[in-house]
Amino acid sequence: MMMTYKITSRSSTTLARSGLFKTAHGSVETPVFMPVGTLGTVKSMTPEELSGCGVQIILGNTYHLYLRPGCDVIDASQGLHRFMNWNRPILTDSGGFQVFSLAALSKITEQGVTFQSHIDGSKHILTPEKAIEIQLCLGSDIMMCLDNCISYPATEEEAKKALEQTARWGERCKTVWDEKAENESWLFGIVQGGMFRDLRRQSVEHTVNTDFSGYAVGGLSVGEPREVMHEVAGYTIPMLPDSRPRYVMGVGTPEDLVEMVSFGADMFDCVMPTRNARNGQLFTEKGKLNICNSRFKKDSNPLEANCSCYTCQHYSRSYLRHLYMTKELLAYRLNTIHNIYYYISLMENIRKAIKKDCFDLFMQDFYTKRET
Repeated sequence: MMMTYKITSRSSTTLARSGLFKTAHGSVETPVFMPVGTLGTVKSMTPEELSGCGVQIILGNTYHLYLRPGCDVIDASQGLHRFMNWNRPILTDSGGFQVFSLAALSKITEQGVTFQSHIDGSKHILTPEKAIEIQLCLGSDIMMCLDNCISYPATEEEAKKALEQTARWGERCKTVWDEKAENESWLFGIVQGGMFRDLRRQSVEHTVNTDFSGYAVGGLSVGEPREVMHEVAGYTIPMLPDSRPRYVMGVGTPEDLVEMVSFGADMFDCVMPTRNARNGQLFTEKGKLNICNSRFKKDSNPLEANCSCYTCQHYSRSYLRHLYMTKELLAYRLNTIHNIYYYISLMENIRKAIKKDCFDLFMQDFYTKRET
């Protein structure tokens, strides 16, 4: 089937917009948050629980799934959807970020990236062509190009070299995708350029000229101050084509999501809701709550009074603290259910506000609650 994307509503006071895109595994309303399912699972949650939280689409990780269990295993199940029993859309990243952040002795050449596995030290090479071939094996609905990730801080010369490499690799990814994808998936190009406005513009021009299905802003949330991240996103996102989905990779906090939506972003992913849940940090409309705090020892209230998630409907803060302090496995599951539900509900409320053209008022209320 041919993939489609349509903007359905716009804010008259900000650049926020809501939309709808259709994939072979269903439709997705934007703005949307994608929980991270690195190894074919959103940690501690079943696909049924994700659906119950309103999750529309999840993210899988090409690097990790390639190394373990391997394409041969997933191919035997006819793709990642059947392998993990998830019948809704999946976006997979290219694996580039994990190669640079996890792999030992990685080396970038024009051909691709050679690296040693963080699992067993085995040697591999990830080329743009191979990144797409792996994602085709996974059966991804949305695939990402291999990009050259750089850390913060980086010099202007380093950022320029990385964006030019990313552009060349993007063209090679597009060639393979054009030949083999058969209109059953989308391919997103990635914009780099560090924290330099001119380089971001140059990267946007390169990437848009290649004509991808959608566009992602990479190289953010890599250690830069939050105000710098927002500044870069604020001038980069509006440069991207209005008619295609805009994806900000690896971001972030609830505050980050609200700000990025106001700049015109449509899609997000981050490990924060799941990772923080395992560390006892839970998200509420008033900010983060640390469940190990002693003041919750005898607190019979739910995490959040107006939350409809399974956790808040059935368990108290006192019980959740008990589970977490005793390292019971149920703690991680219940905490994750709440955090995922919070993120998904936040995006749903954002979409409703855009449709009613009151997103600016939504932002005011969002921040006011965090001040009380």
